[in-house]
Amino acid sequence: MIRLRLAELRLAALLLTRVPAGPPLAEPVPPLSAASWAYPVVGACLGALAWAVVAGAMALGLPPWPAALLALAAVMLATGGLHEDGLADYADAAGAGGPPERRLQIMRDSRIGAHGALALVTVTGLRWSALATLAARADAPLFWAIIGALALSRAAMAILQQITPPARADGLGQSASRPGLPRAVVAALLALVPIVPLGFAPALTAAALAALVTGLLAWHARATVGGQTGDVLGATGQLVEAAVLMGLAAALSAPLHHLD
Repeated sequence: MIRLRLAELRLAALLLTRVPAGPPLAEPVPPLSAASWAYPVVGACLGALAWAVVAGAMALGLPPWPAALLALAAVMLATGGLHEDGLADYADAAGAGGPPERRLQIMRDSRIGAHGALALVTVTGLRWSALATLAARADAPLFWAIIGALALSRAAMAILQQITPPARADGLGQSASRPGLPRAVVAALLALVPIVPLGFAPALTAAALAALVTGLLAWHARATVGGQTGDVLGATGQLVEAAVLMGLAAALSAPLHHLD
C-alpha cells in the first residue's frame, strides 16, 4: 500500500513538474487519475522552493519585488512553465469564439495569440505583486502563505478533474479525468493543512477563493470547450494560485517594509 502511494506521488511529480523523480516507475504503473490526490503535496513542495528563494534573496539584501520575481522564476523552472503554457493556450481558445471544436483546435496550436499573451502577463503580474506584498509584510506567515497557495492551486486541478468531464477523447484531460470522489476529497483536505496556521479568517479567505475560482472555471470550460483538458487544468492552477495569493496579501494585514 505504501509503495503504491509513493508511486502515485512520484507520478504526480512527473505530471506537474520537470524535476527528476527517480528511476522509471515499476510495472504496473498507476493510472494518471490515481495520482490526483498527491497534487497538493507537489504544490506544497513547489511552495517550499518559492519560500526558500524569497527568504534567501531577502536575507542577502534584495527587496521584496526582485526576491518575489526570483521565486516565480524558480517555480517556472521546476515546472517547465507547463501551467503558464496551459493558461496562455486556454485564454487564446476562450477568446477566439466559435464552437468548442474550433477552440480545442486552437489550444493545440503552439503559437501564442493576443489573448494568451495578455492572460499570461496579467496573471503572472498578479502572482508577482501579491507574493512581493506578502514578502514585504513584517509579521506575515510567509512560509505557510506560499505553501498554502501553491497546494490549493494544485488541489484545484484534481477537483476540476473530478467535477468536469474531459473535452477530448484523448490527451491528459481524458486520461487523468474523474479520479474518484475519495481522491478529490483527500486532495482538498491535504491542501487545507498548510493554511490552518494562517488563522481562521485568512484560511477561510484562501479556501473560499480557491473554491470560487475552481467552480467558475469548471463552468467556463464546459461552456467554451466542452470540458477540461490539460490546458484547462494548467489555467486552473495559475488562476487559483493568483487568487489565493492576492486574497492572503489582503487578509494578512501587518506593517509593511519599504518595497524599494
